[in-house]
Amino acid sequence: MSVPVLEFYEKPGCINNRKQKALLTAAGFELNVHNLLTQPWQVETLRCYFEGLPLPQWFNPSAPRIKQEQIKPFLLTEEQALAEMVKDPLLIRRPLIGCGSLRRAGFDLDTWLPLLNGQAADTISVPDDIETCPRQTQLERGKAGGCEA
Repeated sequence: MSVPVLEFYEKPGCINNRKQKALLTAAGFELNVHNLLTQPWQVETLRCYFEGLPLPQWFNPSAPRIKQEQIKPFLLTEEQALAEMVKDPLLIRRPLIGCGSLRRAGFDLDTWLPLLNGQAADTISVPDDIETCPRQTQLERGKAGGCEA
């Protein structure tokens, strides 16, 4: 039985993307890792990753333009949101993960485990929050450091 290969779009150096990749690999997936920021995104390609998500959840809340309120996701149409993301990939919620026709934004291991057809170890444990930038959490608590979107 072949191992499912996931296309994993990350921001290189992202702490949570590193943890997410480790969990997927430990579960039994093979990953093709891509730089989310240098990928030549098209509106229709991006749209597939956000199916079923409310528009504000399409965005990376740690992106500088979001934090500085230059972009207010809840005020945008889908077309405006996608156009902004194509111009500025830091706005895109990560990771983006795809396998075949299945595409998702954000990290939810339960979405992908069924692709393993029971081959995954049942011992995989996912931390409660593996999407919020730990550097951002520290900054909000007044600790040193900062999150680079």
